[in-house]
Amino acid sequence: MPLSPSASSNDAYSQALSLVSSGMQEVDAVIQRRLVSEVLLVEQVARYIIEAGGKRMRPALLLLSSKALGDQPPETPRPPMAELAAIIEFIHTATLLHDDVVDESGLRRSRETANAVFGNASSILVGDFLYSRAFQMMVEIGSMPVMAVLAEATNIIAEGEVLQLMNCQNPEVDEARYLQVIRYKTAKLFEAAARLPAVFHGQSAEVIEAFAAYGRHLGTAFQLTDDLLDYAGSEDDLGKRLGDDLREGKPTLPLIYLLEQGSPDDQQLVRRAIEEPEQADLEAVIQRVQSTGALNYTQAAAEREARLGEQALAPIRQSVYRTSLLDLLRFVVSRRS
Repeated sequence: MPLSPSASSNDAYSQALSLVSSGMQEVDAVIQRRLVSEVLLVEQVARYIIEAGGKRMRPALLLLSSKALGDQPPETPRPPMAELAAIIEFIHTATLLHDDVVDESGLRRSRETANAVFGNASSILVGDFLYSRAFQMMVEIGSMPVMAVLAEATNIIAEGEVLQLMNCQNPEVDEARYLQVIRYKTAKLFEAAARLPAVFHGQSAEVIEAFAAYGRHLGTAFQLTDDLLDYAGSEDDLGKRLGDDLREGKPTLPLIYLLEQGSPDDQQLVRRAIEEPEQADLEAVIQRVQSTGALNYTQAAAEREARLGEQALAPIRQSVYRTSLLDLLRFVVSRRS
């Protein structure tokens, strides 16, 4: 992948975070303040998942995108980038709470999921709380263009969730439909995070689209790598079992590749596993994925998205923040967790 950033793949993300460390501390402070609720269970569940760790990549992406714009005329005494980043994290966390219930997941980041600890009903309702709290915060910012971006994003994400549900246990899903789910369900929030600072600061349509396209390709590459790691990663690094997507009947790109390019035996094995995941020979499927070109094909697709992300930033002026955005592309296609 012909990227030109200065950081290696191992430390690209840590260097990116170091550039916005003070901003991330502000984001954490906003999150802690806005999680407060008079209903104890709401606060318990929300804190449980938010404090579970994670990369906080989406809020970091928003802060880096803001910095990459350079000095901006202050439309407000203090541009609310920390608040916008916290909104993004709340929306992301709400989707995780809902996802784990839909997927019947019991483990995330090497610890029990919120639904496993508090129950499905509590997880769904606290996810709703985080969505509504995010929209309260949007109203307080008072920018209709910002609200339009976030309202569209949350709507598209919900559609992506339904599309993925429709795809489950369906071996007829092709690569185009799979990529549509990724762009709706995962990449849309990355796109919103990268786009929002340019929208808030009234940048040109060209600049806004440059950041939006970059975020879209970054998010797509991120999810493609995630789907690859479900068959090639380390369970200790991932904090979950290998093959979880298959256990849920999800036809991700490694499986779609085998259905389209594998031997008749490969196709029959994968088709049966997707249709009846509870009876699937998971070890056999994982072995076929690992011994064919499925992982290389998925890796190549992620790297292709990363190259498109690099091209999208061409109109943005050179800076250490732009370089760090490029480094994130390298990070997402080479990460192992």
